[in-house]
Amino acid sequence: MTHSTIKQDRAVAMWLLTCCALVFAMVVLGGVTRLTGSGLSMVNWRPVTGVLPPLTTPQWQEAFSAYRGSPEFLKINPSMDLPGFKGIFWLEYSHRLLGRTIGIVFLIPFLFFWINGYIARSRWPQYLFMFVLGGLQGVLGWYMVKSGLVNNPHVSQYRLCAHLVAAFAIYAYLLWTALNLLYPRTLRHHRYWFKRSLGILAITSITVISGAFVAGLKAGLAYNTFPLMAGHWIPPGMASHSPWWRNLFDNITTVQFDHRALAITTFITIMVYRYFAARDPDFPNGARHGANILAIAAVLQVSLGILTLLLHVPTYLAAAHQAMALLLFTVAVWLCHSVNR
Repeated sequence: MTHSTIKQDRAVAMWLLTCCALVFAMVVLGGVTRLTGSGLSMVNWRPVTGVLPPLTTPQWQEAFSAYRGSPEFLKINPSMDLPGFKGIFWLEYSHRLLGRTIGIVFLIPFLFFWINGYIARSRWPQYLFMFVLGGLQGVLGWYMVKSGLVNNPHVSQYRLCAHLVAAFAIYAYLLWTALNLLYPRTLRHHRYWFKRSLGILAITSITVISGAFVAGLKAGLAYNTFPLMAGHWIPPGMASHSPWWRNLFDNITTVQFDHRALAITTFITIMVYRYFAARDPDFPNGARHGANILAIAAVLQVSLGILTLLLHVPTYLAAAHQAMALLLFTVAVWLCHSVNR
């Protein structure tokens, strides 16, 4: 590999990491939008003409009039006035605008790198697929919002979960590709620790998925004690839905219990991983700091989760909890890559 090729790969990697940072911000902003009840304020999806917000009083009145016909206004916010509407509108607008910005930040540098030969022809489909995934994520986001514009003024927890999982998947794809460019494969890799790091990534991802159902059902508001739930280790009503599998996704009690159990299991698994990694002389030296950071992130994440629950889900703590989940996921992806390189 020539010096010029290394320099080009590094430039492409920095671009991809910039996109990662924007996706990270998108996930956090999306969480804030949901937590503040702003996600259903824009009842239309205009990918092109919707770039500009309302600029005049008649335009604001038109947007507010459209919102007044939505289930959320009729059933939850019937007394909301125009200033109140503007407060929730700007958060959802910012979320959608950031999504468009990510598309531009991805597309323009990609065209530059493509034209100037920074990206090998064999890799073009990989980057085009990233762009397509980003576009489909926008469509999925609108599909999620539409579920709250029909009768029930709450988005489907299934669609919310799909939207969040897709964001994490796109983020991981961008990050892994950037790491491939920054750290080319060497002859030696650690299959033993790669499998265990992959296990950490898997259980972290499953916990994130369970958290999406907690968010979608607002299950965090149901049992605000820890470690007991309504005075029970295993609360009653966990099998009240039929068929049984619906309890895993529709039963607030079961969903919160599952998330607690998965979070504690993930935390213990990470601590065990870090313990044995620190004592194994064959553990890759370049990944040792990553294992320590993973353990610290796990402690912070569990602490944030418990505080968020005990304080009845304040927006700032819930948003921090979601951000820390993505940070923990980031370190897990990096560890998988590091021990495999």
